[in-house]
Amino acid sequence: MSDAIKRIFPLGFPWETEDPFLFCVYHLDHYPKGNEQMEPAVSLEGRNLGNDFTIKDGWRMYHGQTVPGFPYHPHRGFETITIVNKGFCDHSDSLGAAGRFGLGDVQWMTAGRGVQHSEMFPLLNTQADNPLELFQIWLNLPKANKFVDPHFKMLWHEDIPVIKQEEAEIKIIAGNFLNNIAPSPAPNSWANNPENEVAIWNIHLEPSGSLTLPPAGTGLSRVLYYYEGDEVVIEGKTIQPNHGVSLVSEAEVKLVNGKLKSHFLILQGKSINEPIAKYGPFVMNTQQEIQQAMEEYRLTQFGGWPWPHADNVHDRNKGRFAKYPNGDLIEK
Repeated sequence: MSDAIKRIFPLGFPWETEDPFLFCVYHLDHYPKGNEQMEPAVSLEGRNLGNDFTIKDGWRMYHGQTVPGFPYHPHRGFETITIVNKGFCDHSDSLGAAGRFGLGDVQWMTAGRGVQHSEMFPLLNTQADNPLELFQIWLNLPKANKFVDPHFKMLWHEDIPVIKQEEAEIKIIAGNFLNNIAPSPAPNSWANNPENEVAIWNIHLEPSGSLTLPPAGTGLSRVLYYYEGDEVVIEGKTIQPNHGVSLVSEAEVKLVNGKLKSHFLILQGKSINEPIAKYGPFVMNTQQEIQQAMEEYRLTQFGGWPWPHADNVHDRNKGRFAKYPNGDLIEK
């Protein structure tokens, strides 16, 4: 195996991650036409509604009963970064913040001391299918920032740098690529300190094209996720799609593509290197803190739920927008 490759592993659901990342999941759902209520305009018979994670006819309802998605649920102690390349996500949360984003937009949410939110996938198109392509990444918070105030930030696709080379396209969601710098992350994020070298890149490589990944700092986690294509050669080693490759961060690494267009996600960063205690939507440093999180959520609901429905969706005629806890409204 090349000196630049530490290991190769198959991609499951979710994808395996390395510190400072906790979780990464790739959703690709070929939803049908929607109806006026933004629900699938087909029968839901034969689905395990409320917990539908089995692909049937190319799509899943997840925890949704009528509209696919994830009705309200809590988080504490980390951040969610949600990249929606195709389709739309409707966000509502316990701070009163809300949004509809898609078409390449990214939402960066710091759960901090605790927040509830819902993530629903409204099927806005009544005339044609509603494909959804979405990544959700969980980035850990260090102990010092586990209890910061929750924060909600949008990175609109118009503001995210996309580097177009002859044979490759690199979208820079976090960090920098050849001195092209991503928009600022949330203020208390591990990614907000440039010394942590956190990078999130979405890369598309043309058939038979090549790309050289520049070296980063020594001893970082750097994982390349290969999720679509036929094959790619990395430093002389042929990799099939649906595999992850853990790379030596300080090495320059050359990718040479096969006959089909290939798609990759790269997650990179300095390890936080603290104890991790996890229970469902809570990520802390000790089991005692997990018990405390569960008890606080039971007592406070992290501020309660100010929306009419657990699976709240916004008006079908609304475009992309973000409403912040302070009342500021951005419409795209």
